[in-house]
Amino acid sequence: QVQLVESGGGLVQPGGSLRLSCAASIFTTRPMGWYRQAPGKERELVATITYFDSTNYADSVKGRFTISRDNAKNTVYLQMNSLKPEDTAVYYCNIALTGVDYWGQGTQVTVSS
Repeated sequence: QVQLVESGGGLVQPGGSLRLSCAASIFTTRPMGWYRQAPGKERELVATITYFDSTNYADSVKGRFTISRDNAKNTVYLQMNSLKPEDTAVYYCNIALTGVDYWGQGTQVTVSS
């Protein structure tokens, strides 16, 4: 059973920064990603990264968020800078293995003054 454990969420003022971490219980060469879900909205892609560090970002976070991974630690990170109130959401880590999506428990990010 694959487990993904996220950490690093919290309350931050607009313009601030947070760094999310997600540790996987297995070694994987599959892409890893971050998604988010705001109240009343569907879950949406934030960013993905391949084993060889090729990245993809949602237009809404380009230039502000950076995804990275440490393959030796089976961990993916999301550095979030210049945070906006519209970034408020529960953030989920994701790995897709043999057609099955695995999700972490989610970590709340709230951007508010």
